[in-house]
Amino acid sequence: MATTVRRALLTLPAAPLGPENPLPALRAPDGVHALDERSREGLPRDTARQIGYEPLRSLLPVRELDGYQRQRTEQEFDSIVIENEHLRVTVLPGLGGRIHSLVHLATGRELLYRNPVFQPANFALNGAWFSGGIEWNIGATGHTTLSCAPLHAALVPAPDGGAMVRLWEWERLRDLPFQVDLWLPGDSEFLYVAVRVRNPHERPAPVYWWSNIAVPEDEGTRVLAPAEEAWHFGYERSLRRIPVPQWEGADRTYPLRSEYPADFFYEVRDGDRPWIASLDADGRGLVQTSTARLRGRKLFVWGAGAGGRRWQEWLTEPGTGGYAEIQAGLARTQLEHVRLDAGAEFSWLEAYGALSADPSAVHGSDWAAARASAEAALAAALPRQRVDEAYEAWRGCADTEPGERLAAGSGWGALEVLCGGYKLPGTPFPESTLGDAQVPWLELWRTGVFPAPRRAAPPGPGLVAPHWRDMLETARADPLTEYHLGVAQWRAGDVAQAVRSWERGLALAPSRWPLLRCLAAADGLAGDRGRAADRYAEAFEDLAQESRGSAEWLAAESALGREAMAALLAADRLAQARSVWDRLRPALRDQGRFRLLAARLLAAEGHVVAARRVFEDGFELPDLREGDETLSEVWAALTDRPLPPRYNFRMRPPV
Repeated sequence: MATTVRRALLTLPAAPLGPENPLPALRAPDGVHALDERSREGLPRDTARQIGYEPLRSLLPVRELDGYQRQRTEQEFDSIVIENEHLRVTVLPGLGGRIHSLVHLATGRELLYRNPVFQPANFALNGAWFSGGIEWNIGATGHTTLSCAPLHAALVPAPDGGAMVRLWEWERLRDLPFQVDLWLPGDSEFLYVAVRVRNPHERPAPVYWWSNIAVPEDEGTRVLAPAEEAWHFGYERSLRRIPVPQWEGADRTYPLRSEYPADFFYEVRDGDRPWIASLDADGRGLVQTSTARLRGRKLFVWGAGAGGRRWQEWLTEPGTGGYAEIQAGLARTQLEHVRLDAGAEFSWLEAYGALSADPSAVHGSDWAAARASAEAALAAALPRQRVDEAYEAWRGCADTEPGERLAAGSGWGALEVLCGGYKLPGTPFPESTLGDAQVPWLELWRTGVFPAPRRAAPPGPGLVAPHWRDMLETARADPLTEYHLGVAQWRAGDVAQAVRSWERGLALAPSRWPLLRCLAAADGLAGDRGRAADRYAEAFEDLAQESRGSAEWLAAESALGREAMAALLAADRLAQARSVWDRLRPALRDQGRFRLLAARLLAAEGHVVAARRVFEDGFELPDLREGDETLSEVWAALTDRPLPPRYNFRMRPPV
C-alpha cells in the first residue's frame, strides 16, 4: 500500500476558544516551573548554566488566550490524515499541528491517548491548551503559545519520493521560525518526524523544544527509558537526583504509583541510544526514539491523588481513561534553554511506532533486564542506523519548497520576513498571509507612522522586538503610538520609560482606559497598591462608558474587570470593588472567575455565610491555572470544613 495523504474533518465535542485577551500581558509568567535556588547546588554544570540562560521573563508580544468556557457542542476540525499499510496518523494543523491520533492498523490499537473532546484549560504559557496526542513545544519552559494556534501546512516530496507533510510557523516569544516534517515511507511501521529550528538573526537566541506524547495509563502501564537515575521535579519547585526505578518505597516507572503530579527527567548517558516507551501489562505500547540531538527524556505523571485525578477529569469528560506523558527534548530538563548561535540551526529526526516486548521482562523486578528487553525489541523493529540514515536523507529535502497548501498559519512570519529580509528556504511566509493584525505594523514599517484605528475598538496586538521599538520611538507621538511604545519599553525592562510613554499618551488620549490599565499594572508591580487600585477603578469606569458590547469589547470588560476587582480587594477598597461589580454585565457576573471574586468580596465585607454559599451553589473556573491554589485558599478562609472534591486541584502536598 502506497502512503496516502488526505484532508478530512474531525468532529469532536468542543468548547469554543473565545477571543484573545486584549490587554497586553505585562505580568511576568507564573512561577509554576521556577526552580528553588537551593536546588541548583549539585546540578551538572551544563544544566545549571542552561537553567540560568535567558529564562522567559515576559509573554509579550503574545496575547493571553483565556476566553474559553466549558460548554461543549459538536464542532468540526480540519485534519490531515497520513496513512500507509501499518499506521494512520491524524494531524490537526489548526491546533498547533498536534498529532491527534496514531493508529496501529494491524491491531486497530490507538498508540496515543486520544482525547474524545476538545476542552481548553490554562496550561499553555499564554493560557489555552488541551490534552492528548503529540504536541510540539517550542518557545520557553511550559506548553507553547501555539498550542491552540494554526500552523502553515503543505505537501513536500519525501526522501523516498512519496508525500511528506510540512508544518511551519514563526514562534513569537523567541522570534524563531521552525518546521516539522512528517512522513510515512510506504513500508514503514514508524512515523518519521524531522524538526528544524532556525535563527535568522545576528544575535544568539535561546531555544526550547520538547515533544510531548500523551499515552494511556492504567495500573499495568510502565514507562521505560535507558537510565538508572532521574531528576525529580514536583510542584514544590525542587529538582533532585533520584534512583530509577525505586524511590521512596515505590516503583516510579509506573505512573499511578506516585500520589502527586511530578516530572521525572531521565539521565540518559552520552552515546546511548535515546528512546522512551510506554508499555501495558502485555508489554505492548508506543516507543519514541530520535537522533542524538534530542537528548532529553521525561515522564510526567498526574499521580493517583485526588488533585491529579480531578485535573484528568477536568481536561476531558467523566469515564475517560487517564493518561501520562512521555517526552523528548533538547536538554536534560525542561527548566533549561539552549543557545542557538546567530545564523545557525538545530535539526533532528524522531520516530514513533508500536513496540512489543516480553511482558515478564518488562514488568520484572530487574530494571536492567526490563529496559534491555524493550531496547532489544526497538533495535529489531527500528535499528538505530536506520533512524540516522532517514535523518541524513531528510536533510536533502529540508529546503525543498512546499507544494500544495493544506492550511494557513498566522501572518506574523510574513511581516518579520518582509521587514527583516530573511531568506528561509523551505518555509515560505508569503505576503498573502498578512492579516488585519499585521496591517498597522506594515504601515509603520513603510511610512514611519503608526496609523490611527478606523473605528473605536480596544487596541490591537503589539510588537516589542528591538527593531519595532526603534520604529515606535521615531514615529509621531500620538496616544496609540505611545501606548504601543510603552509596552515595547516594558518588555525591554525599561519600566521608567514605559511609564513616561503611557503618561504622555494619557494626556491626549480620547480612550483612556488602555493607558490607565498599563499604569495601574505598573503601580501594582511597584508595590503601590493604593494608586494601582485608583487607576484600575478609573480605567474600568472609562471602559464601561466606552464599550460597544461586541465580543472584543466584552473580552476587554472581562479582562479588566477581573484585574480591577483583584487589585481593589488587595488594597482593601471594598466600596470601589463593589462599584466595579455593580457595573459588570450580568453575563460576566455568571462567569466562574467573577463568582470567585464575588465570594472574596462578600467575605471581605463580612458576609462569610453568603461567601460560602457561592461555593456551595457551585461554580467552575475554566481558566484555573496549573498549580493555582486559589480555590483551596479562599475555601480555607471561609470554613474549616474539608475542601469539596470538585474544587480540589492540588498538585502538591498541603503545606
